[in-house]
Amino acid sequence: MRKGKGSICLFSRPTLRPSQSKVSLIEGRGANMAARWSFWCVSATMAVALFIVYDVPSASAQRKKEMVLSEKVSQLMEWTNKRPVIRMNGDKFRRLVKAPPRNYSVIVMFTALQLHRQCVVCKQADEEFQILANSWRYSSAFTNRIFFAMVDFDEGSDVFQMLNMNSAPTFINFPAKGKPKRGDTYELQVRGFSAEQIARWIADRTDVNIRVIRPPNYAGPLMLGLLLAVIGGLVYLRRSNMEFLFNKTGWAFAALCFVLAMTSGQMWNHIRGPPYAHKNPHTGHVNYIHGSSQAQFVAETHIVLLFNGGVTLGMVLLCEAATSDMDIGKRKIMCVAGIGLVVLFFSWMLSIFRSKYHGYPYSFLMS
Repeated sequence: MRKGKGSICLFSRPTLRPSQSKVSLIEGRGANMAARWSFWCVSATMAVALFIVYDVPSASAQRKKEMVLSEKVSQLMEWTNKRPVIRMNGDKFRRLVKAPPRNYSVIVMFTALQLHRQCVVCKQADEEFQILANSWRYSSAFTNRIFFAMVDFDEGSDVFQMLNMNSAPTFINFPAKGKPKRGDTYELQVRGFSAEQIARWIADRTDVNIRVIRPPNYAGPLMLGLLLAVIGGLVYLRRSNMEFLFNKTGWAFAALCFVLAMTSGQMWNHIRGPPYAHKNPHTGHVNYIHGSSQAQFVAETHIVLLFNGGVTLGMVLLCEAATSDMDIGKRKIMCVAGIGLVVLFFSWMLSIFRSKYHGYPYSFLMS
């Protein structure tokens, strides 16, 4: 608006010089950069604070975990140096076997060794387990990757209840990571409890190979020496008459005994080391015949040997009755006795076969 005489201009526009305009722009940009720098500094400070807050407890927990693990391994190593098989109760089992952290495997034998339990198989399995543990403890490859432990029912019945276990002996591998799987339970009825068989199972589950070293057993060499001494004595006494060495009956009897021993399963027992029999811990009933066709008991071998011997004796009587020059009456008695032995023992043999091979359709008299 125009300015008249004696009037005042209220809306006058100030004029800026070029140098003043540039200074204002530079000051605005500087303030903006200062604000951004302050934001990044605050953000970085908060990130560092959060990292410290969350990482320090994590590192502390990791150190605590390593300390607990080191204490557990040291304790197990100390006990193993004193006794290769560590006896555990419920508290030790939960702390050293079940509770993490754990970077080692534990092979645990659950058993019942007290005399009032009358578990013959448990004692036999314990002997083999001790041999295996000693072989590992005193081998050059011994490490803290694997330990051997034992839980007796009378010392850790709560462990049996926790695992829903109702039979003994039982071998379970508790791996270094995770829970035991189906294959971590040893198939005792199928594979037997010999130290060599358990060592193969451990190698499959843990990749730890154990070479079983048995203590020297002088029973075999002594028996062999005694047998040779008896034979040598007989030969010396009968040195003037050596016709007994050409006795066909004697050689036939010796060969028959060897055949009966082999066909009854004695070699299988020697290789697998099965238990003599199995006693049900609930009913107390003792089973002498294994219910599976893939396994057998030592007592079952003896029963089969007896039945085979009965059948063989019956066949020998029948052959003698048909070929001998004895009185006709005696030959008839031998024939009837031979038929009776063959029928009786073969029937019992077939009954055992039917009990192991379920679904076998054929039977014979008492089978």
